[in-house]
Amino acid sequence: MPALFLSLSLPGVAHGQALSSSSISVTQPVPTKQPPESNLVYEGLASYGNYRIFAGGSNCHLYTSGVEYDRNSWGYFLKARMDYAAEFLPMVVLNEPAKLDIWGDTIGPGRKILYGVGFSPIGLRMVWRNDRGLQPYFEAKGGFLVFDHKALSSAATYEEFTLQEALGLLVKVSPRYDLRLGLFGDFHFSNGFMVPANPGLDVMNATFGLSYHLGKPRGPG
Repeated sequence: MPALFLSLSLPGVAHGQALSSSSISVTQPVPTKQPPESNLVYEGLASYGNYRIFAGGSNCHLYTSGVEYDRNSWGYFLKARMDYAAEFLPMVVLNEPAKLDIWGDTIGPGRKILYGVGFSPIGLRMVWRNDRGLQPYFEAKGGFLVFDHKALSSAATYEEFTLQEALGLLVKVSPRYDLRLGLFGDFHFSNGFMVPANPGLDVMNATFGLSYHLGKPRGPG
């Protein structure tokens, strides 16, 4: 009788062991979350003309050099990668007439050079055809400038608010680097009537930059 009981119970024991073995879950490795794509752009800007729609200043030339940080913070919209953009300009050069009235009009001969710095903490960049050889982009940035002399008028201010818009192309040259060609841009600055004299300036400009991809390099083009 014990032998019969043992022979009947062995299949059940074997089945239980098999069931217990099959119930052990295999832990799968959790995929590493990739950080958002981000870039550092070493850039330069040169103006090639100005117009008087939102500002009164004229006959001026603006040059800047600095670095921009871009980060894919908002996914995609209208098939464009939506990047946060911020810019620091350690070198800003304004070539303006030596004598200007309160509206920014030239009233005498000669020219003078003003030096300044700028910071734009608020910005948006839209990039289309991401990871292609040619990537059109649009960006807008807002911030401020500080000059070593009052800009555009002796009755104006040292500090200016800025607004920039630009259209251009990113040209992929390697997994780490892109060339940035700003085909058309507008750089506006004015003091926002912190004082009664607010001539302001709008310049058309072109930019050139070298974009470095942070983090893991992209695959070959």
